[in-house]
Amino acid sequence: MPIRPEAVITVARDQGRLKITVEPQTNRQLALEDLADGVASIHIWQALGWQEVIQRYRRSYLGPFWLTLSTGIMVGVMGPLYSKLFKLDMASYFPYLAVSMVLWQTISQVAQDSSNVFIAAEGYIKQVKLPYSVYVLRLVWKNLIVLMHNLVIVLLVILYFRPPLGYALFLFPIALFLFAANAVWVGIVLGMVCARFRDMPLIVTSLMQVAFFLTPIMWQPQMLGRYRWVVNLNPLYHVLETMRAPLTGTAIEPIPWIFVPCMTVLGYVLMFAFYSRFRARIAYWI
Repeated sequence: MPIRPEAVITVARDQGRLKITVEPQTNRQLALEDLADGVASIHIWQALGWQEVIQRYRRSYLGPFWLTLSTGIMVGVMGPLYSKLFKLDMASYFPYLAVSMVLWQTISQVAQDSSNVFIAAEGYIKQVKLPYSVYVLRLVWKNLIVLMHNLVIVLLVILYFRPPLGYALFLFPIALFLFAANAVWVGIVLGMVCARFRDMPLIVTSLMQVAFFLTPIMWQPQMLGRYRWVVNLNPLYHVLETMRAPLTGTAIEPIPWIFVPCMTVLGYVLMFAFYSRFRARIAYWI
């Protein structure tokens, strides 16, 4: 991984004399190089992500599949119950609930991990010179690993209930990439804000609990009737729907596929402006 200096040194010969010029890099240059070096350090953040998953489930027989098992039990209990409460067909509602719960756990965990991403990496930050973006990429990679384990539940549900999947299934990798891209800029912004204001991680946890009930996970958007447009005001719905629709065989709505790419571009613009200004203060905040 290249470690670039925080100043540009130029050596030139002027009228037979050696002239050395030192020009400090701007905050924008340092932020851009941090992001570029972080992405280039794929061997570092991949290894750190795997290590975190392995350490968490060390000496466990099922490893990460314990989370898969607990999610499967939750879906198995809630599926028949809520299909009766909402008077919905089990064959269509159960895959919807299973996919929603698996994807929501990933979204929620990314948000909560992001609030502590720099705080938890305090030991690394103060002892090892690594791009700050490496810790965010590690976070995203770790949650993608856990998601891959939990997709076993989705596969079993699909094989049993056989929802009407079509060519839209090929949109899932694109939706997953968009989710990961958004998770990076959210992780950087949220990690910096929470490092500065230590009450924010608790606020994030509380907000995600509220968002669980406000987002169509256990209930479906059409249940709102003429107020269905309200769900379009929820950014988490659009992120969830782009990944959920290809796996459940439901109609692909254009609004989420327009909203999420636009949110990605706007998010990176805002993140870069924020990161350029406050990146140098992260080590002092933690």
